[in-house]
Amino acid sequence: MKIYRSLEDVPQDFGPSALTIGNFDGVHYGHRRILRRLKALADANGWKPSVLTFDPHPTRVVAPDRTPPLLTAPEERAELMREEGIEQVLILPFTPEVAHLSPADFVTRLVVGALGARAVLVGDNFRYGYRHAGDVTLLAQLGKKLGFATEMVPAVSCRGRVVSSSGIRDLIRSGRVELAARFLLHPYAVEGRVVPGRGIGSKQTVPTLNLATESEVLPAPGVYITRTRDLEGPGEWNSITNIGYRPTFGQSSELSIETFLLDALAGAPPARIRVCFLKRVREERRFDTPEALRGQILKDAAAAQRYFRRAKAWTGRACISC
Repeated sequence: MKIYRSLEDVPQDFGPSALTIGNFDGVHYGHRRILRRLKALADANGWKPSVLTFDPHPTRVVAPDRTPPLLTAPEERAELMREEGIEQVLILPFTPEVAHLSPADFVTRLVVGALGARAVLVGDNFRYGYRHAGDVTLLAQLGKKLGFATEMVPAVSCRGRVVSSSGIRDLIRSGRVELAARFLLHPYAVEGRVVPGRGIGSKQTVPTLNLATESEVLPAPGVYITRTRDLEGPGEWNSITNIGYRPTFGQSSELSIETFLLDALAGAPPARIRVCFLKRVREERRFDTPEALRGQILKDAAAAQRYFRRAKAWTGRACISC
């Protein structure tokens, strides 16, 4: 896959392309349906399956007070798109100048002029151009004049819900990580640096990896069955993770993400980790003593071990990869 970060970086042979346009936050089930259709259309016609997305999110420029927290960074989105056979991604800086392009200028200068689109696939709620004046109908009209086909891919429903980035954010923030994973087609994960904790776990309960993350969407406080991966090495472990405020040791105002590895850790602890959230076990709660908390953690660990044994029986694999 080739990733471009500005129009100046885009080569003259970017096209002919089959192109889709959008934010694609999370690259969820609905997005993947568009990407798969795009790939099939590109392959059938000898075009390059390509994506135009934006950084920052357009609302950060045109309506900062309505900017949603993001599930994925642009580079992570591109990596997920690679899984669907996308060959080119332009992560276009969304500036006031881009925001003020009329729908016709947006299509003429970007979609056709820079990206050589022969077909454009979008979702049914696609809007573009200054003040969102452009819609799918106008896009099709412009396509007839400028020589590209337009195709609208309808929204996808799962379990009676329309799959959307905003809906997935709500599920994660309410702790419903299993359902969120169904919509994403993979477990939701956060990543970041392993930082020193307060030293309580190693002395009074169980040792944990303490995660400092810049992820904008976090699961609700509670205990989760997780899968943890070393981002700078080969290590990958079954785990349980607590998100919360350490009420047993005095309520803290700082949210912590603490992961207890169920598998043996050989060598030094990892410096950067990715934690995939598989299932919520319980709410965070206060215990009368550290010993009582340690006992509950071991019960949680046993529940997690049973979960992974069942997962192995279902899939024939020793673990669930993140």
